Formats: sequence, structure tokens, C-alpha cells
Amino acid sequence: MSLAIFSNAYSDELITATELNRQPGRILDKACEHPVTITRNDQSFALLRREDVAYLVKGMAQSKAAFEVVSAASGLVMGKKINSEHPYGWLGVFDADDLQDLIKELSDAFRLADISKNAWDLIDAIIHEWHESAIAISSPELAAAFNDEIDEIELTQPFVKSAV
Repeated sequence: MSLAIFSNAYSDELITATELNRQPGRILDKACEHPVTITRNDQSFALLRREDVAYLVKGMAQSKAAFEVVSAASGLVMGKKINSEHPYGWLGVFDADDLQDLIKELSDAFRLADISKNAWDLIDAIIHEWHESAIAISSPELAAAFNDEIDEIELTQPFVKSAV
């Protein structure tokens, strides 16, 4: 399922409520292939598959998240300050080059929405991974562990008993 199927969702065939009542099986078969508009008096109803609706709802949520992250990152790149209480305040740990990389990653993933079923999951994964990286960068314990210089011990060959 891609957004392309919905680009002409309102140029589909119109079905009256009476026709739906008389031929529900045929109308449902049509709705399996493409969205159908059912009209009753001055009202219109969209009939489409549940997974298509789920895809649209997920797309709306991920589009909003991607837009908010890109807006916050763009603001930081332009020198604006972001409050740590902001939902995307964690972006403040990254430098401008990193933020540009994030914006590019999200933009590239967003462009896949027309051709890939996994685009919304990819956007979610990108945001999640960058958030996890921000947590790691801002963690004093992890910073100390990465900066700790431990003396390396050279491994020796293990002793092997020979068969008698």
C-alpha cells in the first residue's frame, strides 16, 4: 500500500446508499480494489480496507513526527535555542553537521512513502535511533566508559593438552 492509491481517492466511482443495500457484495469487492465513495442525501462516506486506513493513520502520525523533528533540527542549525523540556530537546546534543544528516535521512525516508510499505516504520526507526544516540551522548557514565583508557592485556595462546 502506498499513498499513490489515495492521490485520486475522491475521483473514484460514486455509489449510492441504496445501491450498497442492494448489492453489498459487489460494492465490497470494488472497495477491495480501490476506495469507493458512498453517498446518502448530502453526505459522503469513504469505504476502503481497514489496513489502508491503518496505513493512512500511521502515515499521518509519522509525518507529524518527522515534520516536528525536521523543524526542531532546522531551528537548531539556524542557531535557535531549544528548551530541554521540548519533546525534541534531545536534538540539542548534536552539532549542525549531525543535524543536517538527520534532516537528510528523514527527508529520504519520507520520499519513500509513495513506493514503500515500510517507509513509516523507517521514519520511526530513524527518530528512535537518533534519540538513543542523543541519550548515549549525554550520558556521563557512557562518556566516561568511552573515554576511559584501559591498559590492554595481550592474549596468550591457550595451552592444549596433547592426546596420549
